[in-house]
Amino acid sequence: MKKNKPKSQTKSKALIPKLRFPEFRNAPEWEVKTLGNISGVVRGGSPRPIDGFLTADKCGLNWLKIGDVDKEAKYVTNTKEKVRKEALSKTREVNPGDLILSNSMSFGRPYILKIKTCIHDGWIAISTSIRVNSEYLYYFIASPSCQTYFVSNAAGSGVQNLNAEIIKSLSIAFPKKQEQQKISDCLSSLDELIAAESKKLEFLKAHKKGLMQQLFPAEGETVPRFRFPEFRNKSKWRCKPLHKIATPVSGKALEKNKNNILTLSGEYGLVLQSEYFGKRIAGENIERYIRISRNDFVYNDRTTKSFSYGSIKRLSNYEGGIVSPIYKCFRFNAGENPVFWEWYFESGSHEPQLHGLINEGARAGRFNISSEKFLSTLAWHPEPPEQEKIADCLSSLDELIATQSQKINKLKTHKKGLMQQLFPSANEVK
Repeated sequence: MKKNKPKSQTKSKALIPKLRFPEFRNAPEWEVKTLGNISGVVRGGSPRPIDGFLTADKCGLNWLKIGDVDKEAKYVTNTKEKVRKEALSKTREVNPGDLILSNSMSFGRPYILKIKTCIHDGWIAISTSIRVNSEYLYYFIASPSCQTYFVSNAAGSGVQNLNAEIIKSLSIAFPKKQEQQKISDCLSSLDELIAAESKKLEFLKAHKKGLMQQLFPAEGETVPRFRFPEFRNKSKWRCKPLHKIATPVSGKALEKNKNNILTLSGEYGLVLQSEYFGKRIAGENIERYIRISRNDFVYNDRTTKSFSYGSIKRLSNYEGGIVSPIYKCFRFNAGENPVFWEWYFESGSHEPQLHGLINEGARAGRFNISSEKFLSTLAWHPEPPEQEKIADCLSSLDELIATQSQKINKLKTHKKGLMQQLFPSANEVK
């Protein structure tokens, strides 16, 4: 049975991109060649069993695994493992300047090698080309047009991953070397800016995490390690059971609420089910669903990788909605600052108390903690003015983080648009 050939973009043809640097506007038009015509494209090889070839010898050959590569990285600079030289006949060694693509993780996403390494059969290597420099080729392959090409061909060929033939058939449009360098320098500068802004974001997140640890009492302490000056001579925080300052929410859902079904996401909080999943997944019968309002809290006692004791979120994005009865819902009394309590739960200050309630008979990762038991746990309670100060401090920092995230997303969007202008579109390359 004949294999379907990839839908090539191919055939040599001259063209120019929509955006060209001034010094190259009168330069020759671009050429188009299939990648297989300008570079070697080969699949890696896996010596088996691999454990028989691994070595701790520093003189061994680098052995690159998928997990060694940062998904957001541009370069591969090291490997965690090495293989004996005897593995060379069963694998493939590639060189600095070559590009590699995974046929599974980060599907079709290129990386530039800074080291010599052996690669297994989950990688496909593209050797350096005399006509196209590695940096330019990296950005061309990473462009939206090429990524779309990979996806459409992989899906159309009936396989779920890339193969060397699909990659060989990719049409590459390229100018002279000097213009290639200008394009790659431009995009590299933008990448460096994105990386710098991403570091700022990580710093802000780390600062927030550290600040939360300082602003709430650690286990065994009665006051936080850091207290705002105006509260340092005030009374210590009081330890109270939650049921003294909060009450269960048990209002039943109404028919008019059926389009406002909320789900609890560890990352995004309480969100509309229809938006989060792209469809409604609840059944038609909403009789037992619980009606909640803005600033109510919902506790999902199901353990996850990110939330060992389940997650607690405040309804902040909507005026109201309904949630599944598997959730425990509660509302803080008047005078309590709901934003403070949101930060209290996010800090994990409540987790030592929950640890003592874990039901040994828990099933499917759910602790089966009742609302009554949950509200019987103790919480550290400052006076309302201090609650407000802490809430305002952390919320301001959260706004900075959100602004920084938006800045990075705008830069990434700008880069994507710039790549679409700097490289000819797929239709032009055909």
